[in-house]
Amino acid sequence: MKIERIDTYVAHNWMFVEVTTDSGLKGVGESTFFGFPEATASVAKGFGERLVGEDPLRIEYHNLSLYRAYSMRGMAIGGAISAIDQALWDIKGKHYQAPVWDLLGGRVRDKVRVMLVIPYGTAEEVAASCKAAAEDGYTALKVMVYQPEHHLMAFGAKVKDMVERLALIREVVGWDVEIGIELHRNMALGESIAAIREFEQFRPLFVEDPIPPDSVLSFGEVSQKSRVPMAAGERNTSIWEFREYVEHGGVHHIRPDVGIAGGITQTRKICALAEAHHQGIIPHAVPSGPVATAAQVQLGFAVPNWEVTEHMLQDRAPWTKAVKAIVPVINGHWLPNETPGLGVELDHEGLKTIPVINKVPPTSLKTDGSVAFR
Repeated sequence: MKIERIDTYVAHNWMFVEVTTDSGLKGVGESTFFGFPEATASVAKGFGERLVGEDPLRIEYHNLSLYRAYSMRGMAIGGAISAIDQALWDIKGKHYQAPVWDLLGGRVRDKVRVMLVIPYGTAEEVAASCKAAAEDGYTALKVMVYQPEHHLMAFGAKVKDMVERLALIREVVGWDVEIGIELHRNMALGESIAAIREFEQFRPLFVEDPIPPDSVLSFGEVSQKSRVPMAAGERNTSIWEFREYVEHGGVHHIRPDVGIAGGITQTRKICALAEAHHQGIIPHAVPSGPVATAAQVQLGFAVPNWEVTEHMLQDRAPWTKAVKAIVPVINGHWLPNETPGLGVELDHEGLKTIPVINKVPPTSLKTDGSVAFR
């Protein structure tokens, strides 16, 4: 069996690949570098030309070969490698008539827990969404307490607002629902430490990305001076970058993204690295499309230290237009699927109806006109 061609599809802010073999088997994958999907597609096309005529089952070799092809790194390259890697695992599963989780060593759990990401809104709207999610069976929620307007507020005022939001959420969901706190890299080192101390009373599962990811040492200082578990890693594109966070960042929950961190091949290695340090995996999976989500689910069944997977509701457009069927969430969990490969197929006609989102987001400015953290 040989690779015949690799096609790319850009829709919404997703970049999908479809690898076709001379045997007729096809595999799909997705890059989650959602900033510039067309740039990632260009890289994937170049990689695809190299892979024509190659054995699709030599996944480890192809992953490393593409990674070492250039002395450059980054999300466009990482996203392209990740998408191709997922597609090759999809083909391998279909070739051996087994789901990918079976090829990775078999299931280590009966179901994969889902952590629903709650969208922005007023404190009352967010609390209502949390209450509804808990009633739907979700036992873990992630809330974005740092609001878009907080960079315009005095430190005391924004901390007060975040604390009030968390208090209201705890009031409506109780203590049997775990809460992850997303800070989206918006705070300076000192103010993040002070804010996190105020969050301790709500016993969060983790605080994620309190400061920009530019300094592992600074992140380690935040963790050392806090009594709340830390989560980080969603922007990392290699196991070597993750090694720094695992060994020096004081991170308790590692957050690889299967769509930029090297696909299934490298993500499972990152998980093993974290396991050796007794760290859990809470992968980055929002705003992933339906194919990367399916890849995360496969890993979730096979990785021992996989704790919970963040997720946003996908039973709606454009997710439902991109694939023939999404992976459904049932009572806050994903259940095992025996379908060979990843268990999803692209809907080529549906993809044509999804507009491309490819724009640079606005930069947040402080009241004095200077650039805020992000």
